[in-house]
Amino acid sequence: MPQLRLALNQIDSTVGDLTKNADAVLRWTRHSAEQGAHLVAFPEMALTGYPVEDLALRSSFVEASRQALRALAVRIRDEGFGELPVVVGYLDRSDEAKPRYGQPAGAPRNAAAVLHRGEVALTFSKHHLPNYGVFDEFRYFVPGETLPVVRVHGVDVALAICEDLWQDGGRVPAARTAGAGLLLSINASPYEQNKDDQRLELVRKRAQEAGCTTAYLAMTGGQDELVFDGDSIVVDKDGEAVARAPQFAEGCVVLDLELPAAAEQPPSGVVDDGLRIEHVTLSAEPLAPYEAEHTGTYTERLDDDEEVYSALVVGLRAYVHKNDFRSVLIGLSGGIDSALTAAIACDALGAENVYGVAMPSRYSSEHSLADAEELARRTGLHLRTVPIAPMFDAYMESLGLTGLAEENLQSRLRGTMLMAISNQEGHIVLAPGNKSELAVGYSTLYGDSVGAYGPIKDVYKTSVFRLAEWRNRAAAERGGTPPIPENSISKPPSAELRPDQVDTDSLPDYPVLDAILERYVDRDEGADAVAAAGFDAELVVRTLRMVDTAEYKRRQYPPGTKISPKGFGKDRRLPITSAWRERL
Repeated sequence: MPQLRLALNQIDSTVGDLTKNADAVLRWTRHSAEQGAHLVAFPEMALTGYPVEDLALRSSFVEASRQALRALAVRIRDEGFGELPVVVGYLDRSDEAKPRYGQPAGAPRNAAAVLHRGEVALTFSKHHLPNYGVFDEFRYFVPGETLPVVRVHGVDVALAICEDLWQDGGRVPAARTAGAGLLLSINASPYEQNKDDQRLELVRKRAQEAGCTTAYLAMTGGQDELVFDGDSIVVDKDGEAVARAPQFAEGCVVLDLELPAAAEQPPSGVVDDGLRIEHVTLSAEPLAPYEAEHTGTYTERLDDDEEVYSALVVGLRAYVHKNDFRSVLIGLSGGIDSALTAAIACDALGAENVYGVAMPSRYSSEHSLADAEELARRTGLHLRTVPIAPMFDAYMESLGLTGLAEENLQSRLRGTMLMAISNQEGHIVLAPGNKSELAVGYSTLYGDSVGAYGPIKDVYKTSVFRLAEWRNRAAAERGGTPPIPENSISKPPSAELRPDQVDTDSLPDYPVLDAILERYVDRDEGADAVAAAGFDAELVVRTLRMVDTAEYKRRQYPPGTKISPKGFGKDRRLPITSAWRERL
C-alpha cells in the first residue's frame, strides 16, 4: 500500500490578522517539511481566524483574504516547499453566484485551498453550514457543492470542513463512493465540556461510513468568548484511534500512514447529496517504500476539572493578548469568585500582570480583607487597599438611601473605583460574576458587573468551588503553594452589603439552584419539566422568574469564556421585553 506522512498543524489564529496568520502557516509548514511531511494541513479559516462574523460580509476583507492566500502560496514555494501540498482554510467568495433573496451579500464562502508549486491548485467550500448554538453560518456563507479530491503520491485524499463531518450525508458517504484513501477534515470546533468524547465517537463513526482513514484537525486558542481546544484526532477505517493531539496547545501531529492506492482512473461525476467530484492530481506515483518513523501518539485527555480550568485560562489569555492589553485589575473581596478569577488571571498572564484592589466597607468582615491579603501573598499579585467608607458616607448624607439602593451603592462605588484605576493605569477590569449570579440577576449593574471580560461568566457557583478546590489540589500535588485561601472556599458566600448577609438569604442553596438553572438555561426545559424532575414547584417558578427578569442585566455584562453547551451571549438569545412567564 502507498505510504503518506501527514502533518496536522493545530495552531492558534487571530481574527483579521492576515499577516500574522500567514506567517504562522509558513512557519509550521517549514516545521512540517523538516519532519519529512508529504501533506500538510491547517485548521478551518486559519488564514483569517475564526469566526469572522460580519467581516465575512465586507468585500474588502474577503478580497484581502483571497490576496493573502495567493501570496502565501508564492511564499511557500519561494521557501523551497513548492512540492509540498498545503491545505489551509480561508475566507473566499463565489464568483458565479448571482444575488438573490436570502443569500448573504457577496456570496462569501467558508473555504479552504490546496497550495502547490506556488499556485492555488484547488479550492472548496464547506458544504454543511451550521446554524445553531454559536454558529450563524447560514447568515454569512453560501455552501460548497463539490467533493474535492486531491491525489498525493498515489493516494486520493477527500477534503471536508468541520460541519461536513458533524452532519449526516454529504462529503462523508461521498468519500466512500469516490474511493478515497484518506478523508481529511479541517475544523475550528469551539470547546465545550464533554465535547472531546463526542468528537472521538463522531470521527470513529465517520471513518467507518467513509470506509477510509479519517483525520480531524482542529484549531486551538481563543477568540472573544470562544475557546478552541485542539484535540485533533486520526482514526483508521475500522474506527480505531491511531493518533490524538494534546488539548489547549499548539503543535504538529506527524503520522506515517499506509493507505489504499488510488484507482487508475480518477473518480468523476456527481455523487451523494448531488456533490460533483472535483479531482486534481498533484503527484500520481506512490513514494518509494520508507521506514515509518511516526506511528502515532495518543495524548490522554485532561480530567474534567483540569480541562475546564485550562479552557478558562486559555480564554482569558487570548482575550488579553490578542487585544493588546498588558495587565488586569480585579476587585478582591476575599470571596471565592474573585479568588478563583485572580488565580485564573495569574496562571494566564503571570502574577506580575495581575492587580487587585480590596475595597472594604462598614459591612465587610475582618476576614474579607485578611483573605484578600492571603490570596496576594500566595499568588504574588499586586494588592492595594482603598476603603470606600468615606465615599459611601458622602453619598448617604446626600441621598439618604435605604434597603437595596444602599446595598447597590456600595457595589457601584467599587465599580467606579475600578474603572477609574483602569483608566489611570491602563489595566483592564475583570468582572468576577459567575453563571448562577448572572442567571438570577444577583449582580449590580455598573457595580460588580463592570469590566472588559468575565472569566467565570459561564461557570455555575457549585463549579466555582470545585475548580478552586482542584486548583489548590493540583498546586499541592506539584509541590507548589495552593493559590486560594481555604477560608475563601469554606466560608458561606456573601455579598457583604448589609450586616450578617449571606447568599442563602435570598437564594436557594447553590446545588439546588444550579440544578434548576442547568435544566432551564442549558437544556431549555420549561417549569413543568423542571418541577417534574423533583424540585419544589414554588421554588421552580420563583427561580425561573428571576432568570427571565434579569435578561436586561445580562445584555450589559462583558463577554466571558464559554465552557457550557449554552452560555449567556451568542448561545442564548431571548427578548428583554417579554410577557411570557413559566407557570405550573
